[in-house]
Amino acid sequence: MNFGELKSDIRSYTEVDSTVLNDAILKTIVKNAEARIFRETDTDEARFYDTITLTPGNREVAAPANTRFIRYIYINDTNETPAVRKNLELRDTSFMQEYYNTPGTASAAPNNIPKYYANRNASTIFLAPTPDAAYVCHVAYIKQPDSITASDATTTYVSTNYPDLILYACLAETYGYLKGPGDMLQLYEQSYGRSMATYGIEQQGRRRRDEYMDGTIRTAMKSPSPGE
Repeated sequence: MNFGELKSDIRSYTEVDSTVLNDAILKTIVKNAEARIFRETDTDEARFYDTITLTPGNREVAAPANTRFIRYIYINDTNETPAVRKNLELRDTSFMQEYYNTPGTASAAPNNIPKYYANRNASTIFLAPTPDAAYVCHVAYIKQPDSITASDATTTYVSTNYPDLILYACLAETYGYLKGPGDMLQLYEQSYGRSMATYGIEQQGRRRRDEYMDGTIRTAMKSPSPGE
């Protein structure tokens, strides 16, 4: 499903034409629905990765653009041969200030690369100790994926694989915008809830399992005995 098809479906389901649900209004409705889906479920689609080359003597690092939160950070320690991956531990900023209270000075201890990181604000990461070399820092983070509303031909991971989810989310938003009827709003809220539940099971359950390690998923089924 692309954005043009989604707009057409919203107007068809609500029986409201483009004089009321014009493109600008539908664009806002769809973006709100996308934001709701993003916030309610942890999905693989929202996982991104980036590398940052650290600056010696500078403990502040700009987070990747549009980062909502960081999953983990690791650094390649080139002081060892071969280079070793070392994961940084998350701490709060007060801990960082106490742990390394000369932030503008690179650590003088040998092989003492950054061990901790903290979220200084929405776009900046603190490191401690301050790096003494241009280490390569690997950041795994979450950001909201690009919107389907870029053009009528645009599709997204959700619209391609879970078209019912985005449609029901949009219909719930639309009936809220139209202020009723209440039974239709309730219907699509329930439809969205069912779609979100199955989406969450797949994204946070089945996609995070391995049959070799975890075994296949088994569901108990009621079966009458042959004598009944």
